[in-house]
Amino acid sequence: MAELRSLAKETMIYGVSTIIGKFFNWCMVPLYTRVLASPGDYGIVTHLYSWSALLIAILTYGMETGFFRYISQENTQEGKNRVYTTTLTALAVTSTLFFIATIALQNPMATALGYKNNPEYVVMLFSAVALDAFCTIPFSYLRFQKKPITFAAIKLFMIFINIAMNIFFLIICPKIDAHNPNLISWFYNKDYGVGYILIANIISTILGALVLMKYVIGHKWQFSMPLLKQMLKYSWPLLLLSVVGIANQSIDKMLFPILTQHIPDNMNHLGIYGACFKVAMVMMMFTYAFKFAYEPFVFNKSKDKDSTTTYAEAMKYYIITSLLIILFVIANISLLEILIEEKYRIGLKIVPIVLVSYLFQGVFYNLSLWYKLTDKTLYGAAFSLLGLIITLTINVIFVPKYSYMACVWATFISFFVVMVISYIIGKKHYPVPYDLKTILYYTLLAAATFIVITYLPTTQHKFINLLIRNAAIIPFVIYMCKKDLPLNQLTFVKKLSNIKKQK
Repeated sequence: MAELRSLAKETMIYGVSTIIGKFFNWCMVPLYTRVLASPGDYGIVTHLYSWSALLIAILTYGMETGFFRYISQENTQEGKNRVYTTTLTALAVTSTLFFIATIALQNPMATALGYKNNPEYVVMLFSAVALDAFCTIPFSYLRFQKKPITFAAIKLFMIFINIAMNIFFLIICPKIDAHNPNLISWFYNKDYGVGYILIANIISTILGALVLMKYVIGHKWQFSMPLLKQMLKYSWPLLLLSVVGIANQSIDKMLFPILTQHIPDNMNHLGIYGACFKVAMVMMMFTYAFKFAYEPFVFNKSKDKDSTTTYAEAMKYYIITSLLIILFVIANISLLEILIEEKYRIGLKIVPIVLVSYLFQGVFYNLSLWYKLTDKTLYGAAFSLLGLIITLTINVIFVPKYSYMACVWATFISFFVVMVISYIIGKKHYPVPYDLKTILYYTLLAAATFIVITYLPTTQHKFINLLIRNAAIIPFVIYMCKKDLPLNQLTFVKKLSNIKKQK
């Protein structure tokens, strides 16, 4: 239980930084949906950033997990340093080559993506991607060193810079331009909305990389080609896994402009989809925070005799927490809709589907420990490839007719299928005693609560409606506290109890 408390503590720290950061980025959604000229402009943002996620996966080529795998096997500081600097060198070389290629091929790249008139979009985005890929390893080093606070501080610094630049270009500059245009006319163009989002991104990425240099230049360089070959052999299936996994999440947004060419306002549809998808980000925040803490935890715990029991407990609590988050978001959807401008709200019907899809994704990530610990990473690549095939097939067949609703259901079905298959095969290779009975009880209780929230009669008062819907979650919380999370086991409750006893 102590290990789980440690995992929960680190997840909370990573989660706070992730949640705060994602929250402020979340706050950019109402800004973008209100400041950008049309949903089509936000569609451009959605389209471009879907490519950035895929490119980062390619440029890190599974070395993040490879780094954790090999550094955890070293018993000396010299050995750990060799793993770190070898990984850094590899990422530095490939990121630099990608940056050079971007500069040289910016025009054909921009034309291929549909931004022939704005090749600088590609240069700014891809340059930030190259730098982000390199910074992945210093951030991983902080995670391995169990420095979540430092990790969180740097991440938040980058996010705040990004937000500040967005506010400057999208809010402050237009006001200055309206009253004293000569003051900023040398650099500001009021019609360059999407471009300023990319400028803010590249500025924050550069400044974050400069802060991370402390954890790059402060090491004795010990590059090892034999070690790099071993790491690449281990990581290349993870490259396929990562690329296919990201493609599975982003392929709909990448292909949407092509599949919907017959729809006159197709980029508006993509903008609505992208904005409403962001409303469900709270589930992604938790999943990502858990992921940051869970991967090093899995490898460090793998040598213990009770490791599988601990993994099973981690899975149970992950699912319980995820279900509670989903119910809370659905109960408060009328509050969350203020995040986006009214013309985008037609797409809010996708939110429950997206939330459950993130749950499936998180469970799949939990299950992935079996092929990572047994070095059978090809299975992970195969699962993700299957998921991509499902997603791609559904999108190609149904998106032209059903627009973004087909995108959402494709993601849902894809993650569900790979989650189930990974569990079935994992039982044969690395059995973990997951508490399926308890998980099923919670799932059924959550489903029943969802039905109650959805079909409860409403009044003319929104506040009363919110109270009623949130009250519907109380039975789930009571069952959770009684069955698996006794309040008297919480640290702050224990402290309060001790204080009362002392009095």
